[in-house]
Amino acid sequence: MDITEPTPGAPCWVELATSDPEAAKGYYREVFGWRAETDPRPEAGGYTTMSLGAAPVAGLAPLYAPGQPTAWTVSFATGDADALAAAVTEAGGQQLMRPMDVFDLGRFAVVADPAGAVLSLWQARAFAGAALFNAPGSLGWVELATRDADGAQAFYQRVFGWSVTTHAQYTQWGIGTAVFGGMSLLDERYPDEVPAHWLPYFMVEDVDATSARATESGGTLLVPPTDVPEGPRVAMIRDPQGGVFGIHGTPGD
Repeated sequence: MDITEPTPGAPCWVELATSDPEAAKGYYREVFGWRAETDPRPEAGGYTTMSLGAAPVAGLAPLYAPGQPTAWTVSFATGDADALAAAVTEAGGQQLMRPMDVFDLGRFAVVADPAGAVLSLWQARAFAGAALFNAPGSLGWVELATRDADGAQAFYQRVFGWSVTTHAQYTQWGIGTAVFGGMSLLDERYPDEVPAHWLPYFMVEDVDATSARATESGGTLLVPPTDVPEGPRVAMIRDPQGGVFGIHGTPGD
């Protein structure tokens, strides 16, 4: 990911909504070495910031709505959450949670693209987002999985103005020439019940060792460590509560 700090239109934060926050804190401490700090204010609803040292890298929260699945959500930075949320609906998406203030930290909304992939919009005030990218244990890539690649490209270019670079088997998203993510197709290899979704990838020093630690700690390896042609080594993991995330090394590892 070429983005190294929160940038309008690019990923700025990732957040896990989970059925068992205490178990998740322990799991991600084992896998990534994250330190958990839960906001003590009752109105914060148990929201927890996960950090590497002093650098916040991800959020963790209990499930707030009936039927809400355990899942990771990617947040994208914006200077105007209200305007961007309106642009989402104008382009055929949905507002799942309308823009609202989060203390003095910022303003956010939860939306879905026309295929149903959920993402968040974050308008920073006191809190800009992750303080670390592209370092072991921090966000290094995001990927949209969808069954409608053409529709997704039209939607995200219209709403965010992203640049699109298409390779033989893969499409990359960017802000100008700075790429931050990609798009994969949910084809016949995927069961129909797998919805369109955004997947965060965390950078690690050793994909094989991290995969082993993730499974030994109770997770499930969905995609074993694999070398991507002309790219990094990757793996995909489901945590014990069902949250799915990816990990990647650096090209040539």
